Amino acid sequence: MKVLITGGAGFLGQRLARELLSRGFLKDPQGAPQAITELVLLDVVRAGDLGDSRVRTEVGDIAERRVLERVIDDKTSAIFHLAAIVSGQAEADFDLGMRINLDASRLLLETCRQRGHRPRVVFTSSVAVYGGDLPDVVQNDTALNPQSSYGAQKAIAELLLNDYARRGFVDGRVLRLPTISVRPGRPNAAASSFASGIIREPLNGEAAVCPVAGSTRLWLLSPRKAIESLIAGLELDAAALGNQRVLNLPGISVSVDEMIAALREVAGDEVANRIVREPDARVEKIVGSWPGRWDTSRAERLGLSGERSFADVIRSYIADEQIQLR
Repeated sequence: MKVLITGGAGFLGQRLARELLSRGFLKDPQGAPQAITELVLLDVVRAGDLGDSRVRTEVGDIAERRVLERVIDDKTSAIFHLAAIVSGQAEADFDLGMRINLDASRLLLETCRQRGHRPRVVFTSSVAVYGGDLPDVVQNDTALNPQSSYGAQKAIAELLLNDYARRGFVDGRVLRLPTISVRPGRPNAAASSFASGIIREPLNGEAAVCPVAGSTRLWLLSPRKAIESLIAGLELDAAALGNQRVLNLPGISVSVDEMIAALREVAGDEVANRIVREPDARVEKIVGSWPGRWDTSRAERLGLSGERSFADVIRSYIADEQIQLR
């Protein structure tokens, strides 16, 4: 089986690649395991090949047709479309966000249609497709009302994928990811970057800035569970999805104050006290438009699961990244 990951040099792309290589197979549409014989990692920078002969790295702009035609052929059975311009950057640079988050997504689907082989395509969407006057618990079919360019781009791409799946051009599925926390590394341009920073930096012995009110509620998922959900989402029976290919992924609803309390519980006062509160109206506006709770019963019925507590998320991060508390 040939598999493509767009955004293959990124945090989730590299983690997903490692897990797929370790696993060694994906289930085909009939539920039978098929060995992964080639894993193509596409990004604007060269991804690591992870020391595995099954990996092929490709550098290119995903918004260029010739690049997609180079990496998608009639042997490409599974595509994880992770490449994206993050929320804060998409808001700051409208043209770039439209080009990568929307135009490239349409081009990827169109390339699959032209190949004519109906690959399975997982598209990662976001809580940002929701906004405005929301119910206390957002449902899987709550009307989309994004309040940012990033959210609008993701929402349009969702509708495109659903229609390409309805027409039989791809076997698509949209997974709306909660905010991923805790991400390793350094802060990025995402408005939600602080959701990792206020945990990661204090655990590394550094100060961290919290730009939103403590009552701000987020829907979170750990990197471990995110990768698990991406693979499970690809392997879902198409018949069980029917003509509605969108799933709100399970996660955990937690306020910023509750996140800090969990950090204090796991790592102690000295670590938690490294968080400094400095309100940022721009971040507040974007993050405050996102739902803090959503109904995930459909995804759970299909076998997907999230976290039990944010303290467990922190403990997983400490174990995965081999953090020595200081």
